[in-house]
Amino acid sequence: MSVAFRRESDEEHKEPKFELPLPAGPNMVTARGLALIEAKVGELEAAIEAETAEEPRAVLKRELRYWNTRRTTAQIAPPPEPGVAGIGSRVTIKLAGKARAIDIVGHDEADPAADRIAFSAPLAHALIGAEEGERVDFNRKTEAIEIVSVTPIPSSR
Repeated sequence: MSVAFRRESDEEHKEPKFELPLPAGPNMVTARGLALIEAKVGELEAAIEAETAEEPRAVLKRELRYWNTRRTTAQIAPPPEPGVAGIGSRVTIKLAGKARAIDIVGHDEADPAADRIAFSAPLAHALIGAEEGERVDFNRKTEAIEIVSVTPIPSSR
């Protein structure tokens, strides 16, 4: 049989596994965000210890490398000045007559469905540095956003 028709193993034809991509820029976090990263690292270490199959274990190790990098590069954001929006702030805004409270947090803590947006999100960019009572432009399609209040994020959320 010709060498051209022989396959040594299935390993030769598997797609390469790349590392999980890291968000660009600094890894700014809140104290809660750092605690979440620490908890995720502990959870993954326990899962790796318990996993016996090689392929699922490799996937868990890959994810652990990502979270270890996030933990190593994490920088707790300095608290913003009182009344000024920044990382770690809960900003209550009014847009189109509707009030909404938004928390500005780090990438790994962001959950838009729970009104927690990353500091790098376009809306966060518009809000950071704004003060209570100020109006900020977000985009050309909407009216200006009114900043109703700015407070630190409560630790229970």
